[in-house]
Amino acid sequence: MFQNLTSSSNDTGWWLALAATVVCCLAIVGAIGTLAYRRLRQQKLCLDTAVDNMSQGLTMFDRSGRLVLCNWRYIEMYGLSADVIRPGCTVDQVVAHRIETGSLTVRDAESYADQRQTTLVHGTTVSKIFELPDDRAVMVTRRPMRGGGWVATHEDITERRQAEARIAHMAHHDALTGLANRVLLRELLDAALTRVRRGQRLAVLYLDLDHFKSINDTLGHTIGDALLMAVADRLRGCLRETDTLARLGGDEFAILQTAIEQPTDAALLAQRLREAVTTPHDIDGHHILADVSIGISLAPNDGADAGQLLERADMAMYAAKSDGRGTFRYFEPEMNERAKARHAMTLDLHRALANDEFELHYQPLVNLERNEICSCEALLRWNHPERGMILPGEFIPVAEEAGLIAPIGEWALRTACAEAASWPDGVTVAVNVSPAQFREQTLALTVVGALGASGISARRLAIEITEAVLMRNNDTTMATLHQLRDLGVQIVMDDFGTGYSSLSYLRSFPFDKIKIDRSFISDISSMGDANAIVQAAISIASNMNMTTTAEGVETEEQLATIRALGCTEMQGYLFSRPLRGAEIIRLFQTHADAAARAA
Repeated sequence: MFQNLTSSSNDTGWWLALAATVVCCLAIVGAIGTLAYRRLRQQKLCLDTAVDNMSQGLTMFDRSGRLVLCNWRYIEMYGLSADVIRPGCTVDQVVAHRIETGSLTVRDAESYADQRQTTLVHGTTVSKIFELPDDRAVMVTRRPMRGGGWVATHEDITERRQAEARIAHMAHHDALTGLANRVLLRELLDAALTRVRRGQRLAVLYLDLDHFKSINDTLGHTIGDALLMAVADRLRGCLRETDTLARLGGDEFAILQTAIEQPTDAALLAQRLREAVTTPHDIDGHHILADVSIGISLAPNDGADAGQLLERADMAMYAAKSDGRGTFRYFEPEMNERAKARHAMTLDLHRALANDEFELHYQPLVNLERNEICSCEALLRWNHPERGMILPGEFIPVAEEAGLIAPIGEWALRTACAEAASWPDGVTVAVNVSPAQFREQTLALTVVGALGASGISARRLAIEITEAVLMRNNDTTMATLHQLRDLGVQIVMDDFGTGYSSLSYLRSFPFDKIKIDRSFISDISSMGDANAIVQAAISIASNMNMTTTAEGVETEEQLATIRALGCTEMQGYLFSRPLRGAEIIRLFQTHADAAARAA
């Protein structure tokens, strides 16, 4: 009995152990299932969060065309109802709802169907941009899924396309005026030339505002920019819809005039353009008078290449400027030769500066009270190795275009001071300084360097400036003038009376001397306007403690008249032509010997 009891107890323990094991296993399985469920739920939550926070709309359809998944961005993008667009609805229901709410046209719905069919049949990814009725642009991309169905993303690319359009516009248009730029003009001109080859004619007009730099320097860049915009508006008003107006940069414009009947059509347009530009401009309280020089090239007469036509219109414009500005000229073959000569001279000027081909000649100024040489004006000459002596009137305009005026002017200043060191102590040297040298903003340092290297005192140097320098009338220019004056350098206004505001500029700066332009001296007599102007200039200068110099005195009658009017000094061929450095020293000696004998 005891044995049987023992056996029965062992069986019971085994069953209890087995039951405990089963319970434990079930608990583990349950725990694993719960963990997996939680992980799955967490992953679904993360997926839902990611999908709903996409910047793109997202839809997923099964192989039967029923909606499996749709994010909130899709609903929001098209203004749809979440009660209609929900899992289980068909693609046809989605399309119908979008047509009903106005985010899809019937025509685009057909395109939608074609795109979907391509994806399903060929298993390829298809993208297409749809223009929405509210002017938005949406790129729809469909990708096939394994087992059928597809996923579609909807990306609103409106801002991107607008940015691309702005960039494309900027690449082809001028930022200030909104006109076509040089790039777009070339493209349109190339296209127009294909029609020329079929028998049509066209004209290219190259425009440059006259004296714009002076306006810009005087009134400032803000007024200058406003003037450019005003001119652009007026020019645009002179054109047909088939013509193109472009701004090439600075104050230069160009016009493509298409389908002209006769070459005179371009001349008539040029006249209308000038009339529009020359009508006075009222800008920010400033009354501005502008004018324009225009060059014209014709196709096919003057070429069938865009670059060639623009270049030849530019040459014609330069010819218009050379003829006195404010006019127009057609291109002529000899202009091409002049342009080549100008280019060759530019290269020669670079070489001349490097090879020391420039030299200075000096024309004396005579004090009329003491009858002695008191100063000499330094006059630039170019001793060309092949062409001989070239006067500044021929090469200075080219040097200005080439940007060489500042270095040439610095050379002249240093050389004049160095050569004046061997002159009598009471004789000053006068050097002309261009507006370009003031723009460099280092003129005062250059003067100090020239005086230091030569050893002459500042009182023996006179800087001659024209009204063009004063027209800048900005703080930097005036500060430079005062710096030079503080050094002891004399400041002289050259060509007095030829500008519009010469008298007003006498009040802006305390000049030491004014030089009355030779145009008044050549016409001077006992009667007449020139006499009255010279008399007025001398009186004003005397009242302001300024010396007056009469330029271009060539006859005894002129000398007698300026003496009688009270002029302080004279300069001209009556006393001496401009002389080289060695010759001017001999003149000093000759003049000194004559004075000694007279004494």
